[in-house]
Amino acid sequence: MDSTPVALITGATQGIGHQIARELASQGFKVLVGARNLDAGVAAAWAIGGAAQAIQLDVTDQASILAASQQIQETLGRLDVLVNNAGIGHPAPPGTPLEEMRESGKMIRISIDDMRVVFDTNVFGVVAVTRAMLPLLSKSPAGRIVNVSSSGGSLTLKDNPASYSRSYVGVYQVSKTALNAITQAFAIELEGTNIKVNAVCPGFTATASTRFAEGAASVEKAAREPVRLALLDADGPTGTFSNAAGPLPW
Repeated sequence: MDSTPVALITGATQGIGHQIARELASQGFKVLVGARNLDAGVAAAWAIGGAAQAIQLDVTDQASILAASQQIQETLGRLDVLVNNAGIGHPAPPGTPLEEMRESGKMIRISIDDMRVVFDTNVFGVVAVTRAMLPLLSKSPAGRIVNVSSSGGSLTLKDNPASYSRSYVGVYQVSKTALNAITQAFAIELEGTNIKVNAVCPGFTATASTRFAEGAASVEKAAREPVRLALLDADGPTGTFSNAAGPLPW
């Protein structure tokens, strides 16, 4: 079996996910660019180079998830890194201003149907993909799962009246709180195995989902901490929540 490590990044056709894929490829990984639209995935993989390969993967579609898992099993035999990057802030039409999305995403305004859409991707999609990929990760000598979260999901920060985090509330942040709990649960259940599970906040980043907001960080900066966690050695931690500055409170 080829000893080249294999990484799967969901939602990797653009933004932070694409940059994570690019950087893991530069670290010697065979990178699988997870994409709902395979054509977009092929284009994204081509932009990264020879170490990248597109794989059709819609995290809200169980058949797509299982097909991707089967494809990896048949062609590569294992998975070393899973980055659960795919996420959605609000199911708003393209072009909706960021402030409008934030307002309509507040818990006192958002519809239950829209809330389900966000949770399907940010929460249930992570569980479904992780569970499908665990048999492949268990074949790696150093399986790593990185869940892309947000400091906005920190209940500790929200509990502090002086925290900037209280300026950002809504379904996106609530979904990331749930994701943090899921990260802890997987980490605890996988203690004593070769698999480490951690959550990371990449920070407010200039991407399509933030409408390339002025003053937002670059994707290169956002990818640093997720990549660090993907490359943890055997002495690295599991069940943590961090950003580029260090540990974050749950």
